[in-house]
Amino acid sequence: MHALSVSREAVDPRPAADRAPDFFIERDGVRFAGTHLIIDLWEARRLDDHAVVERALRDAAAAAGATLLHLHLHRFTENGGISGVAVLAESHISIHTWPELGYAALDVFMCGDCDPNRAIPVLREAFTPGRVAVEELRRGVF
Repeated sequence: MHALSVSREAVDPRPAADRAPDFFIERDGVRFAGTHLIIDLWEARRLDDHAVVERALRDAAAAAGATLLHLHLHRFTENGGISGVAVLAESHISIHTWPELGYAALDVFMCGDCDPNRAIPVLREAFTPGRVAVEELRRGVF
């Protein structure tokens, strides 16, 4: 598979001063849309507690410096698991829980000046996992 390299000018030929901000960031000489964390929590607790999950997503967004636009959670009756998403001005945080396994899968994707890594301590405190695995991806690399 070949990666297609497209410059911003090829997408939007207007001079930079005439363009609206795109909230892409540059770090270590690389320009990209944002940081996407894939987070697995194992041996976690309170994964079936709607109030705890809601508070964790709200607090994680705030800790990362993001703007919460909407939060939607759904409880599954067969196992008490919860799935949901916090829609952010800067992207999203999603969660899927399996309380019977003590496992939660989260995506934390943010662009602009937000720091999704600041969400991790909030999630640790809320769910007290025995083990946390984090993968970091840079999305939209130019």
